[in-house]
Amino acid sequence: MATVEARIKAKGKSYEISVDLEEALKVKDGTGDVTSALNSNGIYYDLKKGTVASQSDLENAFGTSDLYEVATKIMKNGEIQKPQEYRDSEREAKIKQVVDLILRNAVDQNGNPYTEERIKRAIEEVHYSFDKRPAEQQMNEVVHKLKTVIPIKIETKKVKLTIPARFSGQVYGLLKDYKEKEDWLPNGNLQVILNIPSGMQIDFYEKLNGVTHGAVVSEEISSEDWRLRW
Repeated sequence: MATVEARIKAKGKSYEISVDLEEALKVKDGTGDVTSALNSNGIYYDLKKGTVASQSDLENAFGTSDLYEVATKIMKNGEIQKPQEYRDSEREAKIKQVVDLILRNAVDQNGNPYTEERIKRAIEEVHYSFDKRPAEQQMNEVVHKLKTVIPIKIETKKVKLTIPARFSGQVYGLLKDYKEKEDWLPNGNLQVILNIPSGMQIDFYEKLNGVTHGAVVSEEISSEDWRLRW
């Protein structure tokens, strides 16, 4: 496992620790164990110089001088250094996720799917810069860029969902990327029209049903139906 620095600036001073990269990233996500992630015997102003932070500064900056509590705050809220090779690996994984989504959802002007090689080549041609957001949130942006070099569109299905009032707040964030229209019914239920990429429907409904336990009423509708009913 790679050993790297994690650092944070608090109350005008810098604090650094040595951590295991993979374990520290788990701590940052809330799934790791600080004792497995921490490689330092203390908290430092400058790790390379070995300048140890004073107890009073730690208490002033973090509200505690406990090694593991401070280390947890640094990992969760600070910066964990990632080697270039790790960042390159993350980028390649993100590209693969987006490409896989495009292959599942996109077609050419004749309704035929693209090959993985052609999509990757097109992405290189448009120089799209991938970021940390989930692949699902970047797919539409990538496809919009790809339209400048290849004829491509996302196949979608329009559905109407009626969500019981008791679940509406819990699932609202799940709907936002696909929502075209919403209507709050007199009984408090939420009715929405969604336009979901065909290849993402299974994942979407699994997440939705995981929250609502199958209580949502779903109906696939045509664009003409939507115009007539809404």
